[in-house]
Amino acid sequence: MKQFLITVAGVFVGLTLFALALPMSLLAIAAAATRPAPLPARTVLVLDLRGGVSDQDPQNPLSLFGGKAASVMRIERTLRAAETDGRVKALFVRAPDAGIDPAAADELRLAFKRFRAAGKPILVHSQGFYPEGLITSTYELAAASGDVWMQPASSFQVTGAARQDIFFKRLFDHYGVSADYQQRYEYKNAVNPYLFSDYTPAHRASELSWLGSVYETALDDVAQDRGLGSAALKALIEAGPWSAEDAKARGLIDQVGQVKDAERAILAKAGEGAKLSPFGDYAVGNHPTGDGGPGAPVLAVISGEGEIVTGTAKHASPLDDGKAAMHSDDVARAFYAAIDDSDVKAIVFRVSSPGGSDTASEQIAAAVRAARAAGKPVVVSMGTYGASGGYWISSGASAIVAEPTTLTGSIGVFGGKFVIGPALARLGVDVRDLKVGGDYADAFSPTAAMSTTQRAAFSAWMDRIYAGFVARVAQGRRLPIPQVEAMARGRVWTGTQAKALGLIDELGGFYQAVDRAKALAGIKGAARLATFSTQASPFEALGRLFGAGAQGVQTLGTALSLAGDPSVQALLADARQARLREQGATVLAPRLLP
Repeated sequence: MKQFLITVAGVFVGLTLFALALPMSLLAIAAAATRPAPLPARTVLVLDLRGGVSDQDPQNPLSLFGGKAASVMRIERTLRAAETDGRVKALFVRAPDAGIDPAAADELRLAFKRFRAAGKPILVHSQGFYPEGLITSTYELAAASGDVWMQPASSFQVTGAARQDIFFKRLFDHYGVSADYQQRYEYKNAVNPYLFSDYTPAHRASELSWLGSVYETALDDVAQDRGLGSAALKALIEAGPWSAEDAKARGLIDQVGQVKDAERAILAKAGEGAKLSPFGDYAVGNHPTGDGGPGAPVLAVISGEGEIVTGTAKHASPLDDGKAAMHSDDVARAFYAAIDDSDVKAIVFRVSSPGGSDTASEQIAAAVRAARAAGKPVVVSMGTYGASGGYWISSGASAIVAEPTTLTGSIGVFGGKFVIGPALARLGVDVRDLKVGGDYADAFSPTAAMSTTQRAAFSAWMDRIYAGFVARVAQGRRLPIPQVEAMARGRVWTGTQAKALGLIDELGGFYQAVDRAKALAGIKGAARLATFSTQASPFEALGRLFGAGAQGVQTLGTALSLAGDPSVQALLADARQARLREQGATVLAPRLLP
């Protein structure tokens, strides 16, 4: 009995120490992450893009501590700070061997050119350009460096732009599954793989249109950055693929060499005694995002990435590194906080979304309209996507800035269900329906297709959503409804195409949107950018992880602070804000996706 009690006591003490030590350790990591890394007097930042690039930082703040996060927004902000940092002399980039999102390449290309204009060289090293994804965009970004290296015997397979769609219709027919969906209209192609076994004429035309626009943009940018004619460049790359050595001989790259050779070359450009430093170590510091200091006019920055859904991210697991989502409660709350802040003169809304729920989109769009009604201009900066629901929330802004290859528009809607009852019956699984109420009550049952009356009711609902979408675009963009209807019907456009149609106002990236917001707010000099976060704080994430509230985790943070760690003060302020956030709920709605 005595030994049993000793064992129980030991387990209790161990669990107690674990429950206290692990949060304390994580908080210590978080505090350390806020400290700018010490840099040598001559530093070459090393940016490795091979792990993939998102548009914005992950919504889970704990994932930033793993060092794997790479986002366009963080890279751009960091390079902007490094431009004026006398310790940073150059940039060394490890290029991915697959394609990156075209709009990400557009935005980072601008950041690279600005960095070079500050007198700081860039060297990009590639272990091969291979035809996975839109590889032309990766080459476009590499070319902006002015110094492209490839590993010996690697392959330059930049020969065009291609994509594939998988169609499931014949498989569904074989197993007795049917897709009971409706679209508004022929270009709203998200569910086409379930309805057809090949591209419809409208589907093919739409995809070839934006794909061709992306390809032409990449060719034009590379031709400009490498001093080649567009026609000559097009002929060169389409005659490939080439070996690295052949690519150098044809002027497509600058040098062939191993990674170590490239490192020595960029260190030599940086000057005697220069050292390599991981980009992430520099990026996690609290670098300014604007040029204005205390007392300067304030521009609020609000960001959202991923599918638009109702509710709040506050309920998500802090250990979940799943797909990004834009939660309507969180985004709307950030807008109303900016509206209530008398220091905020305008809002820059960074959007990268292919769409989502119509009701969630309308909640965010209403917050955008409220900001404008309060006299605060809203300028949207589009990332990879500003399509469907992503365009719904953007259309009412004071101005829209998008990259040349941002996929935008897709003004349309789809909805429906999969009928799997017959397929399950073949496997001996029988699904039976029960219902009370009206005829529409079981419209979304998976056992059978909608009845004639159910389909008519559902169709009327889809028509109302589509008409409302068109009306909002017409009002926000100050265009006649017939003109919007002609370029809507679910069609996707690139930023270049959208500008010609009047769907956006300007081509450019985040800082072009900042300049536009300053102009609309009447700000002549520098402005201070203030982030109105839609993300959970580290304290909230830790609180969810250990079943405690932000207040409880703040107590642990206070202990660290009393121990003499000044970096925790910023996190404590974040915790105080976390306590003010409210709960939300999630419901289902039709999809507004490309």
